[in-house]
Amino acid sequence: MFQHAVHSVPDRSHGYCVDDNARALLLACALNGPGEQPLDDTLTARFAAFVQHAWNPDTRRFRNFMSFERRWLEPSGSEDSHGRTLWALGTCVGKDASPSRRRWARELFAEALPAVESFRSPRAWAFTLLGLDAYREVVADTGTDRLREVLAERLMALLRAVETPDWVWFEEGLAYDNARLCQALIVTGSASGTTAWLEAGLRTLRWLTGLQTTPAGHFRPVGTDGFGDRLKPPRAFDQQPLEAAAAISACLAAWRADGDPAWTVEAHRALAWFQGANDLTTPLVDPATGSTRDGLHEDRPNENRGGESVVSYLLCLAEMRRHHRHSGTAPAQGSLHLESCHAVR
Repeated sequence: MFQHAVHSVPDRSHGYCVDDNARALLLACALNGPGEQPLDDTLTARFAAFVQHAWNPDTRRFRNFMSFERRWLEPSGSEDSHGRTLWALGTCVGKDASPSRRRWARELFAEALPAVESFRSPRAWAFTLLGLDAYREVVADTGTDRLREVLAERLMALLRAVETPDWVWFEEGLAYDNARLCQALIVTGSASGTTAWLEAGLRTLRWLTGLQTTPAGHFRPVGTDGFGDRLKPPRAFDQQPLEAAAAISACLAAWRADGDPAWTVEAHRALAWFQGANDLTTPLVDPATGSTRDGLHEDRPNENRGGESVVSYLLCLAEMRRHHRHSGTAPAQGSLHLESCHAVR
């Protein structure tokens, strides 16, 4: 999967990354669920092969960036890319269509997991917790329980150090993939029966959801212009699909945890952002091709259509369809259908 595009044309100058191939592997697993059209196995195998090739046994870390000439550009990628890859592998252990790939994912997950204990990135901790949650659904490996507790307590320690009545968050600033921090505590607290983790995840998600709702009532993700701000409300732009995808996943996890129908409303609000209920009243998605614009600038949409954006939207659709099947509710007519295979190719 190419990392970036110029409009809809793949941009070879930026090559590839394990982040996007891990996301694509998550999508492939999601499309193995009931009522879905699975991806062609050739595509899934390709994503898995990239992840395997990204593993560097010398550093015990995943590389991230690869040039178009297929040269790795670093011996080890970021902590976040390592955590995101573990998330994909943990999911693959139980949801890949191939028994052989499920065994592959289990072995590589176990090999790559220990590195996370030395990480300092809260998002890497969160991504790993999401992978552990999926892994522990199918593998009775109590040896992972200690690391799960360590990572969850690290997030809790951040929250205790920063939280005030007005700033209910883990850090003094808001950055990218924010809702994944909440989601990680929600699913980990639910799975382990640890009420404090669950309540912290729900509390921070409620606060974040409030910040990401405009006075007019539509979803507005935390803008990248404000990533360096401290203890300030988020800036409006630039807005990226990654944030809407994270919000949807976290809200649906919250609904599964406490059953509050308000979480479904919030998830639909974030999905509608893709479809034009946003600050520019501009759809980001082209239903005919499945491509997704890279986000919203203050005065125009970003017409580039990179891998992260496309896969983020397709994951949203798969998650929302799963939610409606599970809850027995019906989505708006035609709102959750798209030929995902065309977009990923």
